[in-house]
Amino acid sequence: MRLADLTVPDTAAAAAAREVAAAYCSPALFNHSVRAYLFGVVYARTNAIAIDHELLFVAAMLHDLGLVAPFDSHRVDFEYAGGHVAWVFGAGAGWPAERRQRVADVIIAHMVDVPPTIDPEGHVLGESTGIDISGRGVDVVAEVKDEVLAAYPRLDLVTEFLACFADQAERKPDSTAGVAMQRGFAARVSANPLDWPKANG
Repeated sequence: MRLADLTVPDTAAAAAAREVAAAYCSPALFNHSVRAYLFGVVYARTNAIAIDHELLFVAAMLHDLGLVAPFDSHRVDFEYAGGHVAWVFGAGAGWPAERRQRVADVIIAHMVDVPPTIDPEGHVLGESTGIDISGRGVDVVAEVKDEVLAAYPRLDLVTEFLACFADQAERKPDSTAGVAMQRGFAARVSANPLDWPKANG
């Protein structure tokens, strides 16, 4: 499997979601969002999970917007904040209400262990972000890993992402980010094999 083999949707909504992510995310967070989609496609293929590529792509592009200052919420978990942004995005894209809710649900689900039979895109996004952030299950993407990292390098993702989660945890200790930090998230992220060696960023 090669990077060129991974289906990337060319719809207007997909292009707009990529534009939004590029405008509001740092380069490191933007590259993470792209890798989350690409690794998700690989994971889905490997595990024979049928996915809606446009839905997964839009969710991947927008899933961390709740961590950036313009969309951060002091009241709700970052994935819920991002889900609300995605719902509004879907309305602007002309999606019906059901699809807007689906993209929000996918983003929310990526922070919980949802089975693919319940939410295939939410499950896939959860697994792919786990691969990219902590290296969990990284062997699944071994074939494309180096090519994807060369195209979308990690840059200072570890430092930035841990700072975001630490900030979320301080303000919202009972949030998913807060609980993750209490359970050793920082150590897992810092030990991600995708960052060995650091030459890819």
